[in-house]
Amino acid sequence: MSATALHDLAHGVTSADSLESLWMPFTPNRVFKRAPRLLASAKDMHYTTVDGRQILDAAAGLWCVNAGHGRAPIVEAIRTAAGELDYAPSFQMGHPLAFEFAARLADKMPGDLDHVFFANSGSEAVDTALKIALAYHQARGDVRRTRLVGRSRGYHGVGFGGISVGGIDNNRKQFPALLPAVSHLPDTHDPARNAFSRGQPAHGADRADALEALVREYGDTIAAVIVEPVAASTGVLVPPVGYLERLRAICDKHGILLIFDEVITGFGRLGAPFAAEYFGILPDIMAVAKGLTNGSIPMGAAIVRHGVYEGVLNGTSSGIEFFHGYTYSGHPLAAAAGMAALDVYEQEGLLTRAASLSEYWADAVHSLRGLPHVIDLRNLGLMAGIELEPRPDAPATRAYDVFTDCFAQGVMMRTTGDTVALSPPLIAERHHIDQMFATLGRALRRVA
Repeated sequence: MSATALHDLAHGVTSADSLESLWMPFTPNRVFKRAPRLLASAKDMHYTTVDGRQILDAAAGLWCVNAGHGRAPIVEAIRTAAGELDYAPSFQMGHPLAFEFAARLADKMPGDLDHVFFANSGSEAVDTALKIALAYHQARGDVRRTRLVGRSRGYHGVGFGGISVGGIDNNRKQFPALLPAVSHLPDTHDPARNAFSRGQPAHGADRADALEALVREYGDTIAAVIVEPVAASTGVLVPPVGYLERLRAICDKHGILLIFDEVITGFGRLGAPFAAEYFGILPDIMAVAKGLTNGSIPMGAAIVRHGVYEGVLNGTSSGIEFFHGYTYSGHPLAAAAGMAALDVYEQEGLLTRAASLSEYWADAVHSLRGLPHVIDLRNLGLMAGIELEPRPDAPATRAYDVFTDCFAQGVMMRTTGDTVALSPPLIAERHHIDQMFATLGRALRRVA
């Protein structure tokens, strides 16, 4: 887009009236509309604002643009699909591309995660995964298994299932009517013992033992446990050494399904295609989205192990086996985008590229130690959480001020509470990392 066109666009959308109609998600609307940050275009590692400024993307959009912005093969695949088949119903009908994409995904999965149920977002992928877990136990005649277990500070989207098993208080407090049979494990955050850990912290594997306590309380009524391998949206909480292994062992011991929410960690974020491979832990169900289409078209999926799929199908001798689905499941444009995204990931080695940058990234993250109000630093793969000391009586404002300062300097990051989170596109180079952390360092000093 030309500078003139950007100027005209900025002039047309920055009046109070032109901004008012849109109710923005997870945004202080009144604050934003007084000083909007409006993006007009994007390419590779950068956004361009409506006033023509270049903004380095240190957040991969919303943790999703793993291959960078505006990738030509993905753009062309969407364009071609729109001209050939704009929509196909997903109930009692199908189209070849959805089957082909599911087969390619299944081939990429670890272990016997070999059946794919398409949704339209991470939230829907999580709700689908929870429903599959319940349906699996019902189909096997284990009808008492109806309890779901999430984790404190977990984020699993915004469907009623996801916020029920989720554990971020602000995401729950406005909605008192959540699923009833839900319990939560404690989170793994232990700053007293693990602050400034480089990679996985040493202490805290025993926190998985809280699941044993829930089994003692609820017996064989627990259907599934859902966790993010790395709790990203709550501030990049990296699992302690041995924690996920212990959780898997306890689930196996008591016949509980283990669900990994890999909406963020999937498709190369940790330096392996999936966190399940990075940690060597095979879940029974995996929820994915975001990087599934490189953020270009909304799409999510729940991917299940062979025995789970067969267990649900064997629960009925004929007719519909699973009463669940979406109008846009396996949408032609989304399937085309996903296929093209997989091509880019494979051809450029992006599903493992983060591993080659992880040490340089870790050095950059921990170079911030000692800067004003930095109370913890956490990193894994190409993810980082920089936790700041909250201001008395004004939580989250310090990190927000750092965020706005960085944006003014030309770098876009994310905040959650008083943690600044970074997760750049996997095409990032060392000079991009240098710019991100130099910018962040300046912002931390100024905001102090």
